[in-house]
Amino acid sequence: MEQPHAPVAAEAGAGAKAAGDAYTIRPLELSDLSKGFCELLAQLSPSPPLSEDAFRARFAELAALGADHLVLVAEEAATGRLAAAGAVLVERKFIRRCGLVGHLEDVVVDAAARGRGLGERLVRRLVEHARGRGCYKVILNCTTELRGFYAKCGFEEKNVQMGLYF
Repeated sequence: MEQPHAPVAAEAGAGAKAAGDAYTIRPLELSDLSKGFCELLAQLSPSPPLSEDAFRARFAELAALGADHLVLVAEEAATGRLAAAGAVLVERKFIRRCGLVGHLEDVVVDAAARGRGLGERLVRRLVEHARGRGCYKVILNCTTELRGFYAKCGFEEKNVQMGLYF
């Protein structure tokens, strides 16, 4: 039995699609495992495939976070395959009077669908969600090659990213 998507769907403008548009941007659903979700993420960062049980377990964990963790996907109407994905996580801070910060993560557009404005639409929807949650800023990390793309989406370069990987 198919479980519905995470409960934040209505808030995120579920199924937003312009007239004549080839893609529907909507929250992640359990059925998206079979629509190429993991293969799409592998274009961003190599990772082994997930079992259906592992996907379902992580999906349930993220759904339990409600509106504080939203994963959006863009589904191609003609094929039912996923062409893009991205997430926004809402961090609860003590500074800024217990303010909220949105973190964009795992934004990827399928190589065959790039150059059509799909990534910009997806990022815009994620930013709108963060703004709607009351975030005072949205931040992300990206490669130097993607600085221009994110600048087109309204982001500006700020500070330095550092990482410690295990």
